[in-house]
Amino acid sequence: MPPTAILETVLYAGDLAAAETFYGGVLGLKLYAKTEGRHIFYKLEGQMLLIFNPQATRKSMGGPLPVPAHGAEGEGHVCFAATSFEIEAWRHRLADFDVAIEADFTWPSGGRSIYVRDPAGNSVEFAEPRIWGFDE
Repeated sequence: MPPTAILETVLYAGDLAAAETFYGGVLGLKLYAKTEGRHIFYKLEGQMLLIFNPQATRKSMGGPLPVPAHGAEGEGHVCFAATSFEIEAWRHRLADFDVAIEADFTWPSGGRSIYVRDPAGNSVEFAEPRIWGFDE
């Protein structure tokens, strides 16, 4: 049986304080858990956004849970679902925080996306779910 949903999305950022300012302050996500210098976690509707310091997660955390070491290099990507009205609201909020819009367009099959960069260089998108054929 194939998986039916994604539970976690992971991004990597060497400067977790800057990531926390962006995701918590600019985007308004509520912090779920934090281990200084290692990770910050945010809980969204039905999914977790995990942001790891790649230098720290290359080593096993140790302790009672055998979570293997993992990490990635380079810029990642995350896309947040948003209605067309919410995309406009995001444009204004991002402008209020001087976050530059890298791209803003409508896909050929319909649905709009805007893209920005977080402090670690990760690509952050806000898009209408219909770009993938999902109902809004």
